[in-house]
Amino acid sequence: MVRLPTLTRSGLVHGFSTTETGSVGLTHAPDASPVLAARRRFAEELGVDPSAFTVAGAVHGCTVARVDEPVELIPGVDGLVSNRRDVALFATYADCLPVLAFDPEAGAIGLAHAGWRGTNGGVAGALVAAFQAHFGSRPEDLVVGLGPCICGRCYEVGPEFADLFPPAVLAPGGGDRLRLDLREANRRQLAEAGVRRDRMEALEICTLESPQFFSHRRSPDGSRFAAVVALS
Repeated sequence: MVRLPTLTRSGLVHGFSTTETGSVGLTHAPDASPVLAARRRFAEELGVDPSAFTVAGAVHGCTVARVDEPVELIPGVDGLVSNRRDVALFATYADCLPVLAFDPEAGAIGLAHAGWRGTNGGVAGALVAAFQAHFGSRPEDLVVGLGPCICGRCYEVGPEFADLFPPAVLAPGGGDRLRLDLREANRRQLAEAGVRRDRMEALEICTLESPQFFSHRRSPDGSRFAAVVALS
């Protein structure tokens, strides 16, 4: 398991599972048993009850749901927020960016799944807006962690992305291809939403380059790692 130092110092229960834990993605799994066993192992590592896991049924969108009690799955959302201590927010990834957020003043947590579609739709800003709407949070009070994802050197996309993202988060790729920096795109969205850059921390780990994490571009077999955040 990998953690973010800033969120650890904040006393937040959180972490990113690794390939050593095993795939925690159910959607494309031929057999649910090893996936559920991996989820239980990860829960044990985190020190939380597996029944607290509330999973975002990510659809590469920008909808954020409030969670007031543990439920197995919330379909059709890419973000979750909660202020309940019996809830552990859970989402799976394989190159997309995990965005974790904590408001120490309101005692609230949030988690988002930011692929290129969600990033283009503004899921990071929607997460901040959900904190404001549900808990009265001030964006400048949020502490945000950005987890492992495919990096800006490796994430080649088509030329049409020039119409979807600002030039500052794109770089030339091979031929007419471009390279998209998901982390920086989300940092900018968070900053535009009022989050202070000095309260954002990123794990500069590329899922395509690192065998520690599952990557759809390296092995498109449906394997996923998880991000979890919970109040201590």
